Amino acid sequence: MSNEILEKLKKAIIEMDSDAATATALEIVSGEMDVTDAVINGLNAGMRTVAEQYDRKETYLPQVLASANTFYAAFDILRPHLTIDLERQGRRMVIGVVEGDIHDIGKNLIKVMIEAHGYNCIDLGRDVPTETFIKNIIESRPDYVAISTLMTPTLMGMREIIDTMIDNDIRKDVVILVGGGQVSQRFADDIGADFYGKGERDTVAWLKVREMKEVNK
Repeated sequence: MSNEILEKLKKAIIEMDSDAATATALEIVSGEMDVTDAVINGLNAGMRTVAEQYDRKETYLPQVLASANTFYAAFDILRPHLTIDLERQGRRMVIGVVEGDIHDIGKNLIKVMIEAHGYNCIDLGRDVPTETFIKNIIESRPDYVAISTLMTPTLMGMREIIDTMIDNDIRKDVVILVGGGQVSQRFADDIGADFYGKGERDTVAWLKVREMKEVNK
């Protein structure tokens, strides 16, 4: 796909221009262009830029929400044309941001790409108490649990969730993924997570490799 098309999508997200985003998405579909490329390097790239601007206090929450609405207006057009791995249909993932953290753009990007690859995401949202994570894990019996936080003060919320899963004897039944601005591989190892992802591409790639290994066992 041309860089011009990707930049148009990215710019539309940053500028909160739903008309431009949907028009470009329709152009991509009608031209039978690479939809996955459009999502990753157009839409997601735009939202990452918005998230970075928000972190630097160069934009504010109403603008972030408007960009998110623009994102989903275009994504709704592109999503039916994404290549879905039918073998993964029905795989469940509980995903959410730990209690005390209201930053959910990164979580939303992960969710978009996970769903685009055929997984069923149970999105708990942001500022999610540990007991809500545990309740949903017990009730939905997911294959994966993805936990996110952007801030240092809420990092220990991840450890609390994992420790509580162990206490409730549900840790061994799921694969735990963690991510966020202040999370590191060392921290993920320390709290007993199965995977640390820097972004949506890393996460999807790891899931594909892991499931391929499972199939070949």
